[in-house]
Parts: sequence; C-alpha cells; structure tokens
Amino acid sequence: MVLIPLLLLFLVGTQIATAVHLRNSERISVQDEASKRAISGQFELGDEFIHIDSSGDGQNLDLLVTHRSRSVTDLLPGFLNGVSSSKTVDLYGLALVENQR
Repeated sequence: MVLIPLLLLFLVGTQIATAVHLRNSERISVQDEASKRAISGQFELGDEFIHIDSSGDGQNLDLLVTHRSRSVTDLLPGFLNGVSSSKTVDLYGLALVENQR
C-alpha cells in the first residue's frame, strides 16, 4: 500500500527537479549567448536594445536583451497538464553593449 504513493512522489519529485535543472542550464546558455553577442557585435534578428544615457563624452550604452523559449520535457505524462497548458519556459539574457560614437 505504501509503494504506489511513494512511486508517484518519486516521479513528481524527479519531474520538478529535471524541469528546474533544464531551466537553469538553458538560462546559463542564454546569458552566455547574450554576452558573446555584445562583445562580438554579431546580433540576431530577435535581439532587443534599450538605450542607456551615460554621462561620459562619446560613449553610449545599450542594454542587449536576448530571448529564447524552450519546451519543458514531460517525464510524468499528464502531470503538467493541470499546472500549465503551454509547457514552455521563456528565458532572457542581458548584456551591456558599449558604443563609441
């Protein structure tokens, strides 16, 4: 009688731990891509820029915002249907771009 609830508890815990781990690793990847793009200057189509006024002469700063949307793997079928119907995680990366003008 104890085996089935323990098995369900283990599967739910594994689903949550896996989803959090995948989200954190993707967040690191998105932040790394934003930093690389800010340094190299090779931007992609979906990148957004927010202008930041600086007090220095001849230097303007822009905040680069990158976006990625990933789906969450479902290890326990039907578990995420009640919590969220979309099963996606939106991730953002931020980096400063220094423009010499």
